[in-house]
Amino acid sequence: MDFDAIVIGGGHAGIEAGLALSRLGFNTLFITQNIDTIGKLSCNPAVGGLSKGNMVREIDALGGEMAHLIDHTMIQFRILNRSRGPAVQAPRAQADKFAYSALAKYTLEHQKDLHLFQDTVTDFILSSDGYSIQGVITERNMRFTARAVVLTTGTFMEGKIFIGKYWKVSGRLGEPAAEGLGVSLRRMGFDVGRLKTGTPARVKRSSLDYSKMEMQPGDDEMLQFSFFGEKVQRPKVPCWITYTNEKTHEIIRANFHQSPLFSGMIVGLGPRYCPSIEDKVKRFPDRERHQIFVEPEGLDSEEMYLNGISSSLPEEVQNQFLHTLPGLEHVEVVRPGYAVEYDYLNPIQLYPSLMTKRLKGLFIAGQTNGTSGYEEAGCQGLMAGINAAMYLQGKKPLVLSRTEAYIGVLIDDLVTMGTKEPYRMFTSRAEHRLSLRHDTADLRLLEKGYEAGLVTEEVHSQFLEKKDKIDEIKELLSQRHLGAKELAACEKEAFNESLRRHTGKTFDQIIRDPEVSLEQLLNIDPSIGEGVRKDWLQQIELDIKYDGYIARQERQNSRIEKMERMVIPEGFDYDSVESLSAESCMKFKQVLPATLGQASRISGVRTSDIAVLMIHLGKKNGSAAE
Repeated sequence: MDFDAIVIGGGHAGIEAGLALSRLGFNTLFITQNIDTIGKLSCNPAVGGLSKGNMVREIDALGGEMAHLIDHTMIQFRILNRSRGPAVQAPRAQADKFAYSALAKYTLEHQKDLHLFQDTVTDFILSSDGYSIQGVITERNMRFTARAVVLTTGTFMEGKIFIGKYWKVSGRLGEPAAEGLGVSLRRMGFDVGRLKTGTPARVKRSSLDYSKMEMQPGDDEMLQFSFFGEKVQRPKVPCWITYTNEKTHEIIRANFHQSPLFSGMIVGLGPRYCPSIEDKVKRFPDRERHQIFVEPEGLDSEEMYLNGISSSLPEEVQNQFLHTLPGLEHVEVVRPGYAVEYDYLNPIQLYPSLMTKRLKGLFIAGQTNGTSGYEEAGCQGLMAGINAAMYLQGKKPLVLSRTEAYIGVLIDDLVTMGTKEPYRMFTSRAEHRLSLRHDTADLRLLEKGYEAGLVTEEVHSQFLEKKDKIDEIKELLSQRHLGAKELAACEKEAFNESLRRHTGKTFDQIIRDPEVSLEQLLNIDPSIGEGVRKDWLQQIELDIKYDGYIARQERQNSRIEKMERMVIPEGFDYDSVESLSAESCMKFKQVLPATLGQASRISGVRTSDIAVLMIHLGKKNGSAAE
């Protein structure tokens, strides 16, 4: 073998997969079409957001790289949904997209056991029996062998871009598609479909009139995504908000017939939750305006990104409607918006490890699985890289459950239900979101990253120190009582009133009152939180305030975990199970669930059939039945 593993694609999934494999000691070849576009933020220049910020922190807890990349390149930081509950709060950062890509490339170049190579993979080398991967063949007819391959092609596999009636075989504007792979996968019997996504125009910063737009500054303090990274000290820049209007909508409506989205040129489904502006105008005819975020692409770039107004209308039409936006009356377009259509594999063809059921050793991650977003891609790439390493070692794969990570929710959704449209993660998809807060990702997952070999001894030691400190402070809060004398000594009457009814109670009991904060109590006894990081104190406060809800959710989780531990053996004969309905039997054979828990989440499967399956599995394994 030339290499232990091969990673195809230089996007966010490929970065995580390549780093994971090489950091775990495997000689890894990283093949991408253009070394200079590694880690390119193809669409919006931002990382994180609702549920997405949670996934970035989960990647970090498992030993991935995305949090470090954004910490060193952010130019604005915000905690979203501060006014709402902690389960739906999340960090988001604007990135200097050019610095982000450069740092990603630098990180890969300096990683031991990782070898970068510029070429386009067009086909696979299979074993003599055709059931396992053995390597890849490139466009220049180079042949590289390996026992594990991670495929992360993004929007490039048989990609086409569309601007009005213009179309071209491309993965991004000005960049060639990866041709041949989709054909090869279809030939091997994979279910390959088409999806569509889009991106808006980029415009010249100095051509905008900011006096007609609303400023959107970031938070005063830039917080790090990485749990144990360095404090963020970066320049801050604002974003801006403007809106479409009736004139904008008139121009778009008058040109519906020129949109490849409506003319039939595009056959793939687009992201339902991130539609193009022409799709918005068509679907919501009564809306008077749509919000547009004007976001800087980098500190040293004149380009601004128009978030919320992606389009594949002809360039002259885009120019017309952009000039109707307040602040953009004299806008200069640098790059037009366009749609891109590409091949993807229906992820129902994957095990929860992200290895394909058809070919051993072939792992799929990122938009190739039908997802959208950098964060969704990055977490899949990390899990595919880890599990490719486990496969090479003959070890059990690392599979995260829905109860312990957003990553677990995402992968379970994909491999259990598949997708026919670009999948995007939302907090609403996670039934256990209260226990999946972004600030608890390290407590949930860092030990798993350490056991897998990606979390360093230094980081693990810092983590144990953090756990001990949190436990120590919680213990102090449970022992410290609020005395009447010290309450009377408080100078601020409002402060006094909020605590008066809690005289004699312990601090941890008092914190459960929504009107009382930990900060108020630390003002009474500063010694409790002396020298402790602010984010640790916030985590302690949330843990205590929501302790009852979390305890109830953990009880529910324990019941779910029992079903997840009931493994369905590989090659299980569903036809041999008496009383199983024909419909459920067919769906089980299609999905090949790894556990009874996964089987229970297959759409359309009857509860009675899950009970029948449980009894049958229990007969074969007494402990599982128990």
